[in-house]
Amino acid sequence: MASTAEGDQDGVRRRDWIHIAALSTAGVGGASVLFPLVSQMAPTADTLAASTTDVDVSGIEPGQSIKATFRDQPLFVKRLTADEIAEAQAEDSADMRDPQTLADRLGEDNADILVNLGVCTHLGCVPLGAGEGEDKGEFGGYFCPCHGSHYDVAGRIRKGPAPTNLAVPEFEFASETVIRVG
Repeated sequence: MASTAEGDQDGVRRRDWIHIAALSTAGVGGASVLFPLVSQMAPTADTLAASTTDVDVSGIEPGQSIKATFRDQPLFVKRLTADEIAEAQAEDSADMRDPQTLADRLGEDNADILVNLGVCTHLGCVPLGAGEGEDKGEFGGYFCPCHGSHYDVAGRIRKGPAPTNLAVPEFEFASETVIRVG
């Protein structure tokens, strides 16, 4: 009988090894199937490249705006003059639909460069005012010709159907002369 007990004990050991081998094989097979499924959800290189935009602001004179593109949307970058800053700060306490101060819109450590997405918050048209000679609206900022929204120099909605201010995307100064948006 002692030999039968030893055989059972050996059989259990062999059976345990077979279970461990089978589960290990299934685990490796499952991982080899899941890895491509999960990795295909990662953004592609061209998408990652489009996720940020660098804008050189060294050539922008006070009062001048430039247009760029960020994620296939127009981007307005403007260096405000001292008069425009004073005017926008004076209007900080004005009754506005979407109240924001100039400091909120400029961000930290930024005294004069305003960055806005050039997309009207009403129905997505591109406002005028960033180009030379374009209609700046009643408040000297931006004017949306589609439905008549007027924005002030800081991109805050002042009149018309737009519900909110022009969006300010996340941005930081990558260097003294370059802004990285996104």
